Amino acid sequence: MPVFRLLLAISAGLLLTGLPSPSHAQNIVVMVNGDPITDFDIEQRSKLDQLTTQKTPSRQEVINELIDDKIKMKEGKKYGVDPGVSDINQSYEGMAQRMRITPDQLTKSLEVKGVRPETLKGRMKAEMVWTSLVRGRYKEKLMVGERDVAQAVQAETGDKLQIEGTEYKMQPIVLIVPRGSSPAFQETRMKEAEQYRSRVGSCEEANSLFRSTPNATIRDSVTKTTAELPEALRKVLDDTPIGHLTAPEVTKAGIEMVVLCSRKPTMIDTPKKREVREKMYQQKYEKTQKTYLDELRKAAMIEYRNR
Repeated sequence: MPVFRLLLAISAGLLLTGLPSPSHAQNIVVMVNGDPITDFDIEQRSKLDQLTTQKTPSRQEVINELIDDKIKMKEGKKYGVDPGVSDINQSYEGMAQRMRITPDQLTKSLEVKGVRPETLKGRMKAEMVWTSLVRGRYKEKLMVGERDVAQAVQAETGDKLQIEGTEYKMQPIVLIVPRGSSPAFQETRMKEAEQYRSRVGSCEEANSLFRSTPNATIRDSVTKTTAELPEALRKVLDDTPIGHLTAPEVTKAGIEMVVLCSRKPTMIDTPKKREVREKMYQQKYEKTQKTYLDELRKAAMIEYRNR
């Protein structure tokens, strides 16, 4: 990512040499939908790009980037996507934090190279707007199917990495036993737990019962897969009917049980699958955003001056 490489450049101390202050020439070079791009805009973006890529872009490449940004910003306003000053400043501050420096230090590092912080913030804003637009408008188109991921993994590695497992949705329940309670009291609570087990036949019943029962609590539901649970607990859950409670156990918190809300087959994720899924998503995103931007450029009013 260009901005990330800029961060690396700054962090590596590549901004220690000073440059003369930029000339504030305001000569208009291009009008994009009535919005000007000046020589100064081009000079600033060119310096920022040099920090980002460690290469010197051509003047036309820089102009094209700035035209794209103008087009993206206009499209964002059309759909109400327009991050405010506070949003941009927060992103700028977050960038500084990841570099383990203050925003003021980031600003000074940029200025040493003759780059105004507003130049970086402007590019950040355009990227924020564009990402939000593409993901929002083409959400369905960008989805990556699990079957496609599995086929891609197999084609790349020759292995069938989709390991079949089970997904468990459950809610922990605790019958509170205060510290120092007598064995007789604990035994009483265990008997209560067994009575509750005979009464509960669904997660709805468990919630209704335990949210109104004194000295008892039911926690929010959690979802775990086979890979995330120890074998002993998996066996207990596999042997528990849906909607019923597991056998009560004594813990530090009291008498604990779990109500099993659902149990269904699933495909366990793996690092390779996540890598392939992200790669496929990025490929779809790049293709979609390019087509989108090409369409907008064709419809835009772009007028060159003083070429």
